[in-house]
Amino acid sequence: MRTMTRRALLAGSAAGAASAALLPAAPTAAAKPKAAATCASYRAEYHFTVPDQWKNDPQRPIWIDGEYHYYYLYNPDYLTGGTTAGTAWRLATSTDLVSFTDRGIAVPKDLTPNGDVWSGSAVVDTDNTAGFGAGAVIVIATMAPDDVTQAQYLYYSTDGGRTFTNHGTDPVLPNPGVRDFRDPKVIRDEERGRWVMTLAENNKVGFYHSADLKSWIYVSGFIKDGIGVLECPDLFRIRAEDGAWKWVLGVSANGKGSGLPSTYAYWTGAFDGTAFTPDASDPQWLDHGWDWYAAVTFEKRDAGGTLDPAARYAIGWLNHWDYANTTPTIDCDGFNGTDSIVREVTLKRATSGTYYLASRPVAALDDHVSRTVNLGDLEVDGTRLLDYSGTSYELTTEITWDQLTGAGLQLRRSSDGGRHIDAGIYRDYAFANRRNTVNPDASGNWQESRSPFDPSARMVRLRVLVDRTSVEMFVDDGRYVHSMEAFPYLVDTGLALFTIDGAAVFRNTVIREFTV
Repeated sequence: MRTMTRRALLAGSAAGAASAALLPAAPTAAAKPKAAATCASYRAEYHFTVPDQWKNDPQRPIWIDGEYHYYYLYNPDYLTGGTTAGTAWRLATSTDLVSFTDRGIAVPKDLTPNGDVWSGSAVVDTDNTAGFGAGAVIVIATMAPDDVTQAQYLYYSTDGGRTFTNHGTDPVLPNPGVRDFRDPKVIRDEERGRWVMTLAENNKVGFYHSADLKSWIYVSGFIKDGIGVLECPDLFRIRAEDGAWKWVLGVSANGKGSGLPSTYAYWTGAFDGTAFTPDASDPQWLDHGWDWYAAVTFEKRDAGGTLDPAARYAIGWLNHWDYANTTPTIDCDGFNGTDSIVREVTLKRATSGTYYLASRPVAALDDHVSRTVNLGDLEVDGTRLLDYSGTSYELTTEITWDQLTGAGLQLRRSSDGGRHIDAGIYRDYAFANRRNTVNPDASGNWQESRSPFDPSARMVRLRVLVDRTSVEMFVDDGRYVHSMEAFPYLVDTGLALFTIDGAAVFRNTVIREFTV
């Protein structure tokens, strides 16, 4: 939920505020070589990070000539601020969605009177519906020339999405007189031979049609109150594991005020080309943590470009507008902007009959494993400190028990055991808790995230991705996920297992490290 315009949010330097908010970190010999020799690096080991300055919203990646083109909002003037603050679209390409190659700014800012460029979406215009040539890449994005009046503008590329030119200075979808009118997401409706746009309009997702991407008409709206201002809408069709086809409508929303996540809310349902009808009025959440915002899903294709109708990929911004400028990465590494791991998302049906999206880290992460530590089955009654240390790794385990109150992991544990991040289950919920380490939430209100858990199962599978400034916990094959920022001292490298009011066996416990 925005309380300021994006330009205003990015106008000031964050270095001073962030440094004051965080305690100093001790240097470490394990710092990545890309960091300066005079300080220790907090740059993530295997998550995507902006090369310098600032990033926020991911833009939906598109497949072109054998690789994914990943655009994201980038502010090259973040550390200096002033009148030049605001975002452009920067591009990175990848064939495996783990290792990315920076390609620089693709959609520049401030080259027209309309100013900087906000979120939107890119599409490949295979049939030349817009008139810029078959295969041209079209971007439709929000701009606000007066920082208030949001409208949608078009850019086009004839070089495979590397560089873009503005299509005049007038909007292709003007503002009808409302405050919130942003984040267009465009898909191709092949069945009806037209383009469909979803647009964030406060408590409504608006639906629009176009034949040529340059002229749009409003056709319907989907309204949802109680989860904050809706942003970054998403619409796609996917085949479930049982063979059923479903449409999914997603939004980024701040549900904190209602005791809900502030990540990606979604509904399964039906879409007739004009209106979306949900299976249920209340949304489900693709992430239950605090820091998986402005997320996008996108097509899963194999190396030859063949589309997988039963899966999609997803990536989210590992940050939150409540504390967006607080991070230790600025002082040494000169950047503020980290993304979640790319996930593969599939649609499953619960025993209740409800369809839900399940997540797992992208399979190509397996190709970047540099070290594996197989710990086998471990019996725990209380706290068990493991003979392992690290700042960036993945841990998988299956916890089984007869009777207990809680069990889980102490991640990034200090040598005296006083600082750590906790992840596991307690009574009838799974949780991730950053309270006992340095983290960006100065209010102290958003320290533990929770998702439902059935203790009668007496078993839980955890897959936890730990990096220098983040934790992502996948519960029971990704039925629930918790993503969050945390800034442990780089000397806090310990790892422990724990149980509460009982004993458990942590089966098939494996730690993997990655090099990207």
